[in-house]
Amino acid sequence: MHAAILAPAAVLVLWTLIMLGWMGLTRIPALGGVAGLGKAPPGGRGQDLETVLPPRINWKSHNYSHLTEQPTLFYAVTMILALMGADRIDVALAWGYVGLRIVHSLWQALVNRIPVRFALFNIYTACLVVLAIRAAADCFAVMGR
Repeated sequence: MHAAILAPAAVLVLWTLIMLGWMGLTRIPALGGVAGLGKAPPGGRGQDLETVLPPRINWKSHNYSHLTEQPTLFYAVTMILALMGADRIDVALAWGYVGLRIVHSLWQALVNRIPVRFALFNIYTACLVVLAIRAAADCFAVMGR
């Protein structure tokens, strides 16, 4: 196993948990504290707060949701590469992906201008695509032996 590829995945997990905490620390006070949660109707969901909370508060929630979507593919690819034999290029691409995800999170949570978010999305998605292609190529190479 090539463990170096797992470090960026572990950092992204930690970053996702940081965003979860940041979301809670901004949403709960905006709702009037923990007591405000008791006024919520039964079965309510986070999406129900979109019209209740200011956009700047919701941005953290939007980003947390994003961190639970595409990164699931990143985690799978890093596991495949860890098993198949990640090299320096794979590790660099993984760190690039994670670094750009963190920059994207900060941008979305604090500024949230779409053109910059879209550019970041395209760059880190390209990192993921290349990682996925490299993982698949490694798998096919082993099958061909």
